[in-house]
Amino acid sequence: MRKTGRGHIKLKTRAEKIVADGTGWAIETPAGIFRTKFVVTCGGLHADRLVRAAGQKPVAKIVPFRGEYFQIKKARQHLVRHLIYPVPDPKFPFLGVHFTRLVLGGVEAGPNAVLAFAREGYKWTNVNLRDLSESLFYPGLWKFMAKYPSMCGYEIHRSLSKAEFTRSLQKLVPEIREDDLEPGGAGVRAQAMLPEGKLIEDFHFEESRGILHVINAPSPAATASLAIGQKISEKVLTHIN
Repeated sequence: MRKTGRGHIKLKTRAEKIVADGTGWAIETPAGIFRTKFVVTCGGLHADRLVRAAGQKPVAKIVPFRGEYFQIKKARQHLVRHLIYPVPDPKFPFLGVHFTRLVLGGVEAGPNAVLAFAREGYKWTNVNLRDLSESLFYPGLWKFMAKYPSMCGYEIHRSLSKAEFTRSLQKLVPEIREDDLEPGGAGVRAQAMLPEGKLIEDFHFEESRGILHVINAPSPAATASLAIGQKISEKVLTHIN
């Protein structure tokens, strides 16, 4: 039997409330109400807020960590001919700096990991009082910082000091110099954190009847996108069949 279907993409449309209506779900948005039998949310930096929008209490909270990068100047890119990654330290939650050759050319070096002052906080100057207060009033963040005080302090220092950032890169490529680096981009990691201060380092779902929330899809999420897509579809089919 041949099945056909269609989908619609609504841009700049916030899901403000997700309400069970007896036969399925009603998703309330500024563009109107959308009804469906099954809901999958995958909100990244706002994943926990979508859980609350559905009237549920999330197990974990999203705490934003910014990762900042430098790029190696063209004349010095010959120093990095492949991907270069450190051996992970199991005592710490983040991988550390590494070198990545980019598809369109160039070499990226980084990232660090510092608390972002906004969920879209790509720079130190990006501050959202709601986002920041949620992070600072979350007990899990303070427990995390108490467990890793030296690492947290070092990440801030490395963010503010290009010389220190360079020294961390020299552990992998000793020939790298400070003037080989020019500003790169930044990303914000939607890190799911438990109340006891533990980071969720694997894929994490929260689900109930008729709804599935994707809370954590950590690195390498892009590499694993097809696999996690299959996992989500399997979970949906289990619920609706």
